[in-house]
This record gives sequence, C-alpha cells and structure tokens, in this order.
Amino acid sequence: MRTRHLPVDWPVAWLFAEPRLGEALWIALDRLPRGAGVVFGHVDLAPAARRRLFARVALVAARRRLVLVDSRDPRIAKAHDRAEIVAARRRGACLVFVSPVFATASHPGAPVLGRVRYGLMVRGAGVPVAALGGMTARRFETLRPLGAVAWGAIDAWTG
Repeated sequence: MRTRHLPVDWPVAWLFAEPRLGEALWIALDRLPRGAGVVFGHVDLAPAARRRLFARVALVAARRRLVLVDSRDPRIAKAHDRAEIVAARRRGACLVFVSPVFATASHPGAPVLGRVRYGLMVRGAGVPVAALGGMTARRFETLRPLGAVAWGAIDAWTG
C-alpha cells in the first residue's frame, strides 16, 4: 500500500481555478503563498479559449513559483465517496481531493461529510488525500490528524 505523503514537490495548499471565480481568479493567484498549487479547471471552455487562459495562468504561476496542474491530469482526482478514492488509487492518482468536507458555495445545499465522516472515508486509503469543500487553512489543521495531507479551496483565496 502507498504512503500517505504528498509527492515531494507538491504543495499543501491549492486553489481550484474554476469559472465561478471570474476576474477574481487573478486576485486569488496573487493571494496564494509562493509554492502553493493551482488546479486549473475551466473544462467547459472551448479548447482554444481554455489554452489561452491556461497560458495566462501559467505565466502568473511561473512568476509566483506556483505548481500548476490541469484538472484533467491523471495524477490528481476528486472523490465524493470511498469507491471513488479506491478507483483513483487504482488509476495511479498521486493526490485525491475528497469533498465536500464542509458547506461550499460551489455546491450550495449539497450534503457535507464533516470531520468524522471525512476521517472514516480516508482511513487506509492507500493514496494521499486532500480536503476540499469549504476549506480554510484553519480547518485543514483540524483534518491533518484524520489523514489530510493537503487542502484545496476557491473562496479561501478570494475573501
């Protein structure tokens, strides 16, 4: 079984760059600590528009020494239940973002895991797991003892 540690060069804190950010994307990128990660989504954009936006984000990421990963990169995955964590591990994911841990503006009204269910879901996952959904740095610290090795957010970087 694999270790619960992040790949060596991967950050603990991540921004999920999604369309709902709009122009706040640039504010969020500036607020990220150096060395943080960016998961670039925008999968509904036309391919040419997505490539152009990715290139702009890549310039900022390079300047700020951020780790930029395409959301379609097989090294990362999102999971909402144990079966999806197992599937991600079998596909060879290096990091699985488990969500939603807390209430999130991305999915208003969706049921959340909370700390206890998150901890139970990720126990023995065999792949490094990150927390996503209503996350802040403070909330992440409460999830570390339960197995979280990283965290991702949108609103934590814009407000």
